[in-house]
Amino acid sequence: MGKRNYDCHFGCPVEATLDVIGGKWKGVVLFHLLGRKRRYNELRRLLPDVTQRMLTLQLRDLERDGVVLRSVYPEVPPRVEYELTEFGESLGPILLQMREWGAEYKNRILKVRQMAA
Repeated sequence: MGKRNYDCHFGCPVEATLDVIGGKWKGVVLFHLLGRKRRYNELRRLLPDVTQRMLTLQLRDLERDGVVLRSVYPEVPPRVEYELTEFGESLGPILLQMREWGAEYKNRILKVRQMAA
């Protein structure tokens, strides 16, 4: 999927942000990388519903966008670690706010469903 042209009108900064963190898995991957390095298989364990192919694609996109750094160590077998770049760390407040909003949303939905039952 090609990058959009952000030389447009209203809403473009939000589009740019969503282009980087949007999708089902990118935000969750970024959240798990907040403040620490993680190996590929560690991310797989944290995200059991994501396929290997999808996780690889999402990590490549995030690396290309400059928010994730991939480090390969010359060992046998090779060790690969992912971490947020300094620019990627700047997403921390956004991701934490998304977590808070999501928790509140889940609580509201549960209450509505309990009342309807």
